[in-house]
Amino acid sequence: MQLELVDWSIIIAFFVVSLLIGIYASRKAGKSSAEFFLSGRNMPWWLLGVSMVATTFSADTPNFVADIVRTDGVASNWMWWAFLLTGMLTVFVYAKLWRRSGVATDIEFYELRYSGKEAAFLRGFRAIYLGVFFNVVIMATVCLAATKIGGILLGVPPWQTLLVASVVTVFYSALGGLRGVILTDFVQFFLAMIGSVGAAIVIVNLPEVGGLEKLLAAPQLEGKLDLIPSFENTDLFLSVFLIPLAVQWWSVWYPGSEPGGGGYVAQRMLSAKDEKNALGATLLFNIAHFALRPWPWIIIALASLVVFPELDDIMAAFPNSDQLNKGHDLAYPAMLSYLPAGLLGLVVASLIAAFMSTISTHLNWGASYVVNDFYKRFIAPDASERSQVMVGRLATVLLMLFAALTSLLIETASDGFNALLQIGAGTGLIFILRWFWWRINAWTEISGMVISFLYALSILLLRPELDEGEAWMLGSLELTDGVLLIGGVLITTIGWLITMFLTRPTSKEVLSSFYHQVKPAGKGWKKVLGDDIPPAEGKLPNQLVSMLLGTAMVYSALFAVGKYLYGETAVAGGLALITLVCAAILWAIWRTKK
Repeated sequence: MQLELVDWSIIIAFFVVSLLIGIYASRKAGKSSAEFFLSGRNMPWWLLGVSMVATTFSADTPNFVADIVRTDGVASNWMWWAFLLTGMLTVFVYAKLWRRSGVATDIEFYELRYSGKEAAFLRGFRAIYLGVFFNVVIMATVCLAATKIGGILLGVPPWQTLLVASVVTVFYSALGGLRGVILTDFVQFFLAMIGSVGAAIVIVNLPEVGGLEKLLAAPQLEGKLDLIPSFENTDLFLSVFLIPLAVQWWSVWYPGSEPGGGGYVAQRMLSAKDEKNALGATLLFNIAHFALRPWPWIIIALASLVVFPELDDIMAAFPNSDQLNKGHDLAYPAMLSYLPAGLLGLVVASLIAAFMSTISTHLNWGASYVVNDFYKRFIAPDASERSQVMVGRLATVLLMLFAALTSLLIETASDGFNALLQIGAGTGLIFILRWFWWRINAWTEISGMVISFLYALSILLLRPELDEGEAWMLGSLELTDGVLLIGGVLITTIGWLITMFLTRPTSKEVLSSFYHQVKPAGKGWKKVLGDDIPPAEGKLPNQLVSMLLGTAMVYSALFAVGKYLYGETAVAGGLALITLVCAAILWAIWRTKK
């Protein structure tokens, strides 16, 4: 497959714009670590919200959606749709708390909330564990998607794809810091949306597909269009719907959907102008992430089942695919190969944008941990602002290198997703409760992290090699990903609860200082601080009601679009009305709250 001059012109123009933004932002980014990692704590909500959306619109996301839709149908998206509950909890409960904390990273939070050497250890260890090792795995899944897109659309080997895309991304990330990342994200988001929507329209109308109505009636899509899994398919209903909604969203630490906020989402909240901008940014992010973006990816995935019913059909159609890891996530780039000149260049540029926006955020986020929470805290406490920026830029380069190499060890996007879920299983409740319950201490988090990691490692080592369709059994129990996740949550939660009650609590002085600074809602502080404490900022019941309304609003909008595409206009209209009603009630609550 050959890109034409117009395609290459669009791609090159995008690279040039990205580099120019990095150069422009570098003038401020080099002044201090606060500028490099938090863009001066002066970002508006709309720019931060779009940046978070662009970051989660990674190159592996459409590939992941294609993989699960082809395997288990549209309803399998509940694996990540369930994280909307986490997102709305962050919006209405935690966004203002993070902004009031005043920390530079969510890892610095540990020494604000906990006391003793264990708090310092937790901060340093998590800085490397999350900022380097865990972060590298996340970026590796994105790099894997980039190599598959490059292999299918451009016919280039993985190393060449990674070399070109990584060099440009590292250049503007290392130069412009978070400000450069956020400004570039703004351009990349709109390019990515135009590309995905345009691609879906063209692909649906291919002669091989025959339009939306014919696509939805295709026999290859039988059983794939349900928005909620059928009760008759018990295993699928449990694994992709019930477990994510009942357990996964609150119990699992997953990047971008951390219970209580964290990672690059916390970084964006901490860089906001004020508390209102932090809340507005996370709300915009969740609306766009769940309600605006999924359907173009889903439609292309469904069309791929008509054009390439089997995985072998994809492998046979593309001679270079034998260089790539085999998986249904190849279907998305395979369908893009049908796009005409001009639009193909725009879509390739949009996928490059998706890759770069995600990688650049993770590079800056990971480097912020390395510098603020390890280098400055333990290696060079008196490091100058200039040396901190220099170390941050060096960490950016090394993180990219490690991620590119790790991507060669992963086979499919869903493999990476499930691995990350298992590693974080059972720790989510800690991140929710630590703001509202004084008894959570540093040993609670240390034990939760260690137990969940060892559990995930044991699964990796014990899981047998299985042929397609073969199940991993323990007696009469099938060890599906859902069953393994519940097991991880139970074991980890029991472990950290026991550890918490057997270890010394955080000192009263630290707890008092934390409460007076953050002023969280709830009664979980009175036992240790008594009644002589300032009132909380905001009422937790109102915040939880707002969370539920926000969740209903976004799910209604998501399914209104789906039902409209399915041709069920009356149902779509009803769901749209629910969306508007929820939005109106939310507006009334937050306009009148004191």
